[in-house]
Amino acid sequence: MKWNRQQFLIAVSGQWTGVNFIGIPWRPLYLSGYTYSNDRDLGPHYTYTATNSSLQRFVVLPNGTDICYMVKNSSQQWETVWFQPSNECEYYAACGPNAQCIAGQDGKAKCTCLKGFQPKLWGQWNAGNWSEGCTRNPPLGCQVNKSGDGFLPIGNIKWPDLSYWMSTVADEPGCKNACLNNCSCGAYVHTTTTGCLVWGNELIDMHELSTGAYTLNLKLPASELPGERFAVWKIATIISGVVIFILVACLVLWWKRGKNIKDAVHRSWRSRHSSTWSQQNSAMLDISQSIRFDDEVEDGKSHELKVYSLDRIKAATCNFSDSNKLGEGGFGPVYMGTLPGGEEVAVKRLCRNSGQGLEEFKNEVILIAKLQHRNLVRLLGCCIQRDEKILVYEYMPNKSLDAFLFNPEKQGLLDWSKRFDIIEGIARGLLYLHRDSRLRVVHRDLKASNILLDADMNPKISDFGMARMFGGDQNQFNTNRVVGTFGYMSPEYAMEGIFSVKSDVYSFGVLILEIITGKRAVSFHYHQDSLNIAGYAWRQWNEDKATELIDPLIRTSCSVRQVLRCIHISLLCVQDHADERPDIPTVIKMLSNDSMSLPNPRPPTLMLRGREIESSRSSEKDQSHSIGTVSMTQLHGR
Repeated sequence: MKWNRQQFLIAVSGQWTGVNFIGIPWRPLYLSGYTYSNDRDLGPHYTYTATNSSLQRFVVLPNGTDICYMVKNSSQQWETVWFQPSNECEYYAACGPNAQCIAGQDGKAKCTCLKGFQPKLWGQWNAGNWSEGCTRNPPLGCQVNKSGDGFLPIGNIKWPDLSYWMSTVADEPGCKNACLNNCSCGAYVHTTTTGCLVWGNELIDMHELSTGAYTLNLKLPASELPGERFAVWKIATIISGVVIFILVACLVLWWKRGKNIKDAVHRSWRSRHSSTWSQQNSAMLDISQSIRFDDEVEDGKSHELKVYSLDRIKAATCNFSDSNKLGEGGFGPVYMGTLPGGEEVAVKRLCRNSGQGLEEFKNEVILIAKLQHRNLVRLLGCCIQRDEKILVYEYMPNKSLDAFLFNPEKQGLLDWSKRFDIIEGIARGLLYLHRDSRLRVVHRDLKASNILLDADMNPKISDFGMARMFGGDQNQFNTNRVVGTFGYMSPEYAMEGIFSVKSDVYSFGVLILEIITGKRAVSFHYHQDSLNIAGYAWRQWNEDKATELIDPLIRTSCSVRQVLRCIHISLLCVQDHADERPDIPTVIKMLSNDSMSLPNPRPPTLMLRGREIESSRSSEKDQSHSIGTVSMTQLHGR
């Protein structure tokens, strides 16, 4: 159940546990007379049977408050049983992501970051503005190419919103391993009634519960787990002791050696001292000049990119001021900057714990610098100084696509013509990455927030921190480190770590559906079934109701025929099996040629909660390219 007001969430009841809604633990109060059933014909539903002892009614007030009234035979009057939200913590995402809300006796909210997290914006957090929430510190081991991540059980807490149900995982150990092996997984829960639920790395809408709560298993690096801190401290103490011992021994040896040298030199100290002093100063000068010269040579070979000094970057961004901050991605914050000539730029400051070493960073800079296309964000330069690794991009005044698609105040600015141009532009950018560039590149994190819009609303693909290059004869890769965003990841990548150009095609299909519906894929749900955006789109298309998918803001002004064709193409892009999806050159032909016939898309196995639809596959296909029946569907209580 979700309470909405003017397209903004007021409160969320939480997931259905099979017994009650996780956010409303008072089951006997609101389920009296209600029976929950789940059958093949009707799907999940409630039936109500009036009892002699009591009657109930529910009222939703204009401000979003939901009230349950009950009349008892003894009083024959309606009495308030419960209402929600009953305190500030029950309002949706009161503390922002990765934070827990604790309500005081007066109903006021108090926010605390989860263990292993710290406030994203300290100034606002200390002032009582918690909307930006918290961010990981330190990062997960998998984010910095290390092992040792584990889980911290947190009891008496409302589970976060936007969970994903993994139907193929049968038990708690399997659920734990599935989350542990996916770097994009931030927490998991497994119960006999819900099965395996996993969450991404942004945990939203959590607050303390007094009763009826299950345990949430929060993923943390080893250093943040109980018992591990003592082990780390013990190891650090031992290492420190060894280092101190070695230093003391070296000092003693140095002192003895110096004493012997002093005795030998003392006989002719005047001449020798003068000569040695002159030589030492000469050597120091030569070394210093050599370092400066090497740096200049390195700068001159910076692959035709401008290399900025850290002082210049600080001046351009007002010392990385919060007022210049445009947003924050998976690898660090992005700031608006103004260079001395007045040119506006976007400055991406990579976190020091982003997991990229100096050589990896330089390789990424070289990769992006070689990718030049009108639908890719252009890299202007970089800064590698001290511990800082900074990328300088062209500035996009309209920021990202999600700022328009999912913002009620800006949605109306995107008519269908602009949306279709954006779809075509993204496709052209992918065509360049997959086929036309000297380097075949898989982006791996294609989503609305990574599509930037220039002053003319032309789309440009950005954020290549997760991109991978392919050799000429390579078709797919396998990785143990799955990174990306739930809702956009293809099944074979999310579950088995297999990625290819068809992984980007899947993400592109999801993105088309977001552009058409104006709804976020990661928070998509419908009350009739727990459907993800692809599953719901296929069902509406299959039932000849695809026009209901169109954003109401463009429904009366768009070319319905063209929109329906785009929906059809998107469903082909989100096929479960990679070899059933079209490649990007074919997608572009489908978009530009209305007379080109389109095959019918198969129903996605990810469509239904609790019911998997087996898609027929020809037996002669190579099993090495076959991805089994996988289900990772959003689970929302109704």
